[in-house]
Amino acid sequence: MNPVLKWFLIVTGGLSAVFVLLVLFVKYYVIVNIPIISGDLDTDKLSNQIKLPDGFSMGVYAPEVPDARILRFTEHGDLLVANPSLDQVMILGRDANGDGKADGSRVLIDDLNGPNGLDFFDDWLYIAETDAIGRIKFDHLTGETKGDYHRIVRGLPSGGGHWRKTLRFGPDNLMYVSMGSSCNVCIEEDERYAAMVRYQPDGSGEKIFARGMRNSAGFDWSPDDGHIYATDNGRDLLGDDFPPCELNRIEEGSHYGWPFANGSKVPDPDFGEGQEDAIATSIPPVHGFRAHNAPLGIEFVRGDVLPEEYRGAAIVALHGSWNRAEKDGYKVVSLHWDEQGNVVEKDFVSGFLQGDDVIGRPTEVTQGPDGAFYIADDFVGAVYRVAYGEEQKLEIVVAESKPEFSAEETLVSYSADERSTLSAQGETIFRAKVCISCHNPNGSGLKVLEKIGVKHNIQTLAQLFAKPTPPMPIFPLSDAEREALAVYLIESY
Repeated sequence: MNPVLKWFLIVTGGLSAVFVLLVLFVKYYVIVNIPIISGDLDTDKLSNQIKLPDGFSMGVYAPEVPDARILRFTEHGDLLVANPSLDQVMILGRDANGDGKADGSRVLIDDLNGPNGLDFFDDWLYIAETDAIGRIKFDHLTGETKGDYHRIVRGLPSGGGHWRKTLRFGPDNLMYVSMGSSCNVCIEEDERYAAMVRYQPDGSGEKIFARGMRNSAGFDWSPDDGHIYATDNGRDLLGDDFPPCELNRIEEGSHYGWPFANGSKVPDPDFGEGQEDAIATSIPPVHGFRAHNAPLGIEFVRGDVLPEEYRGAAIVALHGSWNRAEKDGYKVVSLHWDEQGNVVEKDFVSGFLQGDDVIGRPTEVTQGPDGAFYIADDFVGAVYRVAYGEEQKLEIVVAESKPEFSAEETLVSYSADERSTLSAQGETIFRAKVCISCHNPNGSGLKVLEKIGVKHNIQTLAQLFAKPTPPMPIFPLSDAEREALAVYLIESY
């Protein structure tokens, strides 16, 4: 072969390969800007940064509420908080002395499996776990459970990034449960994924109520029109500004687009082809949040405690982005319907994000019996209280007792040989599971790990591996593998 021709073919072939790789990189590479998994409650920063509408104030209702997710008030005024990664539900004592703070806290029930959804019906407390729905008798006056916990629905689809399930009882006295997808975008084998499912109070009569909802972590019934309105998290890997996250008005038997369409019937680049009929009949959102803002909890304003402009509005917690170049969200917003039925979004509580610095991540909102709104934050592990027409200070009245660990004290129970063996096994897992792609030991990773041995011990790290905060995926590790990985991380970081 002519040397010049041979050289030309080699060069063009190499360039073609580079081009193909570049196309694949652009298509599948996701820009990641992840906040650290948790932080400390900094009331000084909150006081300086938090912004509220005129006449509103915010206080710390309860610190030391780890992985605070779904909130539900009892008839007596105590506040239940789901702690999914700890497999427990806490109860915050009613503010009997009127100082705007919970009167103590305790674990109400534990040994669950990723509890998230909470609601009351008759004399029962219902709990949505990652793979089951259970209930236990509850005494609202004493704040105590009675008898045994019974799982009335088993075998729910679990696993994947959207393993938390949300549960609420409707005005029809039926139980509604939202179940997120197992993936970013795919065709699910179990039709209960990415759907809202309805049950009788005893767990019977399972029926798919609505489909095509990728991760509807929050929903509520509008007191004005009686419809269910549900938040939904849009898919990833399509850039910083698309697709929008959604607010959907849920109708029985309807499909809301995922995985075939995004936003207002825009065909999905991976699964939209050949699905023209499904896309045409899908229901577009009534409101689009900014892409990757991750709307979670939602509750409509009831009563007349808040100003007139908030009557009929919905309050929504935006957990904040992880996969866009610049962080976005990390606030609570209010949604207002105008006379034409359009939704206007306004900031309600902002300031958790300053530049690239995150000091809070709202997960849930609920209105208390006093008319104030209570906000859960799983980043610092706290519940805030936002009230109108009264003064509050962002201070912690209860002395903090957040545990700090010592890496050497944690590892001292292992012999030198055990520690070396476990650390080596942990490093193998760390690299095999591609953890290193986000947490590079040389500091060039997307999110650098530091002071792991101060923030965690073996047990708390193992709990994190079992039920991680997104976007960290769930890996099917054994208890021994979690222990080895924990030893490696504590020793290395």
